[in-house]
Amino acid sequence: MNAKIFFGKFKSGYLLGHLLAMVLVVVLFCLGIWYGLRLYTHHGEGIVIPDLSGMNSMQARELLEANELYMVVNDSGYNKRKPAETILAQLPAAGMKVKAGRTIYVTVNSLQSPSIALPDLIDNSSYREAEARLKALGFKLQETKVIEGEKDWVYGIQANGRNLESGDMVSIETPLTLVIGRGMYGEEDELMDEDDILYDEEDDDVDDFLEIPDMPTDE
Repeated sequence: MNAKIFFGKFKSGYLLGHLLAMVLVVVLFCLGIWYGLRLYTHHGEGIVIPDLSGMNSMQARELLEANELYMVVNDSGYNKRKPAETILAQLPAAGMKVKAGRTIYVTVNSLQSPSIALPDLIDNSSYREAEARLKALGFKLQETKVIEGEKDWVYGIQANGRNLESGDMVSIETPLTLVIGRGMYGEEDELMDEDDILYDEEDDDVDDFLEIPDMPTDE
């Protein structure tokens, strides 16, 4: 079969019809898959997540279920200015579009302030270190209590007059008092100033130098 006869077959109406039919089937197949995926994923459709901040958890749950959404409480916080069981945060955020059946995770306000284990600071840290760590944890500090001991060394921590120990669970709303040392010497004890010591020594040397020796007497 020469080239002329081979390429001549492509001009046959029967072959061209089959080729066009195959192309049409492929195009229809691709369009069917695309349209089916849009129907399955509900492309372009979505439910706007309402703002739950400040709402009671029961009201928030009812609102979400009315919009075909679900709520799960996955964390708790504490804000003394808001009632208990109030929604403090949500994820995903309000205003986002999601599909029906999506779960919204929320953080609710706790009934009581959280308690935190007291860190190992007693007889193990300076005043500045203890103050920084306790404030970083959210504790409030009252005026320190000073006792005899090494200056600014933490000898104890008190809450409402009660001595605490490392590891005790304490509410962050409970003010704490650090018991620290005032120093090895009391306020009434004063060391002689170094300049005074040098001055006294110089006076002694001058006196020794100016001391008049006994003059011999004529007998």
